[in-house]
Amino acid sequence: MNPALYEKYSRQILFAEIGEAGQQRLLASSAVLVGCGALGATQASLLVRAGLGRLRIIDRDFVEPSNLQRQTLFDEADARDALPKAVAAERKLRTINSGVQVEGVVADLTPLNAAELLSGFPLILDGTDNFETRFLLNDAAIHLGVPWIYAAVVSGYGLTMTIRPCETACLACLLETNGQAHSAGIEETCDTVGVLNSAANLIASLEATEAIKLLLGKPGALHNRLIACDVWAGRFQSIRVGRNPDCRACAHRVFTWLEGEAQPHVTICGRDSVQIHERSRQLDMPALRERLAAVAADVRSNDFLLRFCVAPYEMTVFADGRAIIKGTRDPAVARSLYARYIGM
Repeated sequence: MNPALYEKYSRQILFAEIGEAGQQRLLASSAVLVGCGALGATQASLLVRAGLGRLRIIDRDFVEPSNLQRQTLFDEADARDALPKAVAAERKLRTINSGVQVEGVVADLTPLNAAELLSGFPLILDGTDNFETRFLLNDAAIHLGVPWIYAAVVSGYGLTMTIRPCETACLACLLETNGQAHSAGIEETCDTVGVLNSAANLIASLEATEAIKLLLGKPGALHNRLIACDVWAGRFQSIRVGRNPDCRACAHRVFTWLEGEAQPHVTICGRDSVQIHERSRQLDMPALRERLAAVAADVRSNDFLLRFCVAPYEMTVFADGRAIIKGTRDPAVARSLYARYIGM
């Protein structure tokens, strides 16, 4: 390592668990990050500053003013120009560390492109905001045989778990029973109950640290637990999660999300409308109306449906989970809006 590079990472090299050999290994390593919101932006910044050799960032969304409270890679100019997050992140990260190869990919991760976008990386990082994509990541990671790090944050609460295929419990072990995800009812989201930037930064920091351990080839340093914390209440939990011997994904290798069988079906519905067909889901419509009343405009409902506006879109949601999103013909936009306001 030349003197300039050594000086650049000197404080990290002084950390005994990394050292010069570990830093050189990190410089030669790579990872793919899916989602560049609050979790993803902080992870990307930490890993690029740490000297990760190559980082691919996949995100389907664009920067909005409401993102700036917690998404640390973006600024007011990015929001004013409505830059795609993957593009804005790539530009900012290149100014932070020009020695790292950063690739921003503006795309919606789907069963059709998951293998292409995720292959060739020894580690997958979760920066997403919905369980539809997380279950897809879980299937893809097990199929590819690479570890991934699950994380989620909402309100003041967050959690993370490192998943190593065939060695630890996977997301399906944690959140599925008899092959069905635990997603009955309404999922809270950042757009309905808010989120503290400190919660996102804490979870992203834990995730980035686990990533560095994996990339350094130090599995013995991994905590091998589900870590959960409520930063507002000051409560922290560390829970050991065992593998499910009958798990659909990691035991039987049945990849229903990767094969598209578990995904909600999306169709173009009339002019400037997309319909999402959820599967076997019943919504608590009064509870949903109460939650949306604080964040959406013109919330109306009857015994059969609920309608609300989030400019420039109008959403109509039915009790069985089906929804029609007016104002777009882009399935990725429709899925994003559904995840943000209804949940998985």
